Amino acid sequence: MIELFLMANHDFQEKMIALVRAFGWHRPAETPCGQPVTIAEAHALLEIARADGISQNELTVSLNLAKSTVSRLISKIEHRGWVVRQPHEQDRRAYRLFLTPKGSEIAQQLAQARQSKMDGILAQIPVGQRDDVLKSLDLLVKAIQAGETDEILEH
Repeated sequence: MIELFLMANHDFQEKMIALVRAFGWHRPAETPCGQPVTIAEAHALLEIARADGISQNELTVSLNLAKSTVSRLISKIEHRGWVVRQPHEQDRRAYRLFLTPKGSEIAQQLAQARQSKMDGILAQIPVGQRDDVLKSLDLLVKAIQAGETDEILEH
């Protein structure tokens, strides 16, 4: 019984490593779709594009990153001229984030590259198996999130 668990665990690890490498997540200096921005920058820009004026705290939650990490990330993309911070109208301690025209252009390029990459991957999955893949991805995300919650509760 323990051997079966260990084999399954090993197989799971190998599949997850293969997924990380296939997507290029181990190359954080560029997006999996080949854009020359970090994965974190891409996610931040696309979240801000989706919700222009999002607060920095909301972005922190959305990206599932530490406040200090998001603060550094925003400083970096602000320095590049892609985003501006404006004081929040209701909370003077908070900031709202807006894309600049240059940031909007980059976000649009990222969104198009992401869509193209996802279309290419989806095209390789047989139509009859796509729902199974989506359900499996949903299950995987929930398992990861549950594991993170357990880790937080243990500390």
